[in-house]
Amino acid sequence: MNILFKRDTWQEIYYSLRNNKLRTFLTMIGVGWGMFLYVSLLGAAKGMENGFNKLFSGFATNSIFLWAQSTNIPFEGFPKGRAMQLHLKDIDYLQQKIPQIDYISPQSVRGNFGTPGDQISRNGKKNTYMITGDFPVGNQISKKKLLFGRYINDADIAGRKNIIVIGEEVYKNLFDAKKNENPIGKSVSLKGVFFTVIGVFRVGKGGGMENDRSAYIPFSTYSGLYNEGDKVGFLAIVGKPDADVSVIEDKVKQELKTINHVSPEDTNAFGSFNLAKEFKKLTGFLTGMQLLTIIVGTLTILAGVIAISNILLITVKERTKEIGIRRALGAKPSEVRNQILLESVVITLSSGLLGFLGGIFLLMILNIATMNNDSFPFYNPTVDYSNVFTAMGIMIFLGLIIGLIPAQRAVKIRPIEALRTE
Repeated sequence: MNILFKRDTWQEIYYSLRNNKLRTFLTMIGVGWGMFLYVSLLGAAKGMENGFNKLFSGFATNSIFLWAQSTNIPFEGFPKGRAMQLHLKDIDYLQQKIPQIDYISPQSVRGNFGTPGDQISRNGKKNTYMITGDFPVGNQISKKKLLFGRYINDADIAGRKNIIVIGEEVYKNLFDAKKNENPIGKSVSLKGVFFTVIGVFRVGKGGGMENDRSAYIPFSTYSGLYNEGDKVGFLAIVGKPDADVSVIEDKVKQELKTINHVSPEDTNAFGSFNLAKEFKKLTGFLTGMQLLTIIVGTLTILAGVIAISNILLITVKERTKEIGIRRALGAKPSEVRNQILLESVVITLSSGLLGFLGGIFLLMILNIATMNNDSFPFYNPTVDYSNVFTAMGIMIFLGLIIGLIPAQRAVKIRPIEALRTE
């Protein structure tokens, strides 16, 4: 449109807006607030999603944790209340029977599941910590953030080595952390047996199923130390990427009931926690938040655009005489219409950009405030600019559509009637 390149057009828009400063400002607040809400809430929802992804980073979220309990139904001559037990041999059996399983990590723990921890000491310093017997595959379930050294490997398992990986809190209690003392290769005592420290790991605040007041030793060493043979405390079972983990959970329990002569109807023999199901609920909640944000932001923007139309209707009424003079001097109806439409777009676009910049500024502040806060699941709040530009395009389109109402009213003004207006 040639009207876009005429200096007079922009001067008229400027003078029109300047002469109605308060009205224009209040009108722009509606659209600006809508865009501000849209950007800030969408970014905040993404920040929460990033925060939870960071919290669960290195963690196999498509997994279940299963442990033995006791029966609650008599079966095949066995009484009610019979204690169940998991064994290492169950792992191969389950992997053969259920091909949807990717891998299984067996662990045994002291200091959890109702058992007391054990004392670790060094140079007169001692305290009680959670002790876990683990395989190298356990590090795939939950990747340890190592500050020093390495994690348990296959050679440690095969050699039943007296090696230990300790949490950061254990390290701080037993070593001179202020001087950044290197603990690798040094010994600590567990149940009167000396263990060589091969690694130190850190768990972030709110870090889920682990804590820094714990230590890991080879499963084979753990079994000998506590005389447990091939008994297993619990199984962490990870499904293949395309597998339904809930189906795996049910199949695992049924197979274990079969080999342990437990009633298929018994719901208490084996307990489990389906992390995949809980994680899916979480991601569904975050997706719902983003959808709600889009709906709320869009409706707020629409309300603001409608307010612009109402204000322009008032403006057209106030400028009736001016428009009549322009028509009398030969202005075409399309020129009058385009002038009003352009004013609508300018107000809409300007207020939308201000709201966008305000939302981005708020997200920057939130990012700085939460950058190093691991206890709060919020990280790097960002917005998908394609979504923002789409919203901006829709907003401008709505501004044009809504602007047609006052524009058409301006076109219908007859010069003679306009000039008679007091």
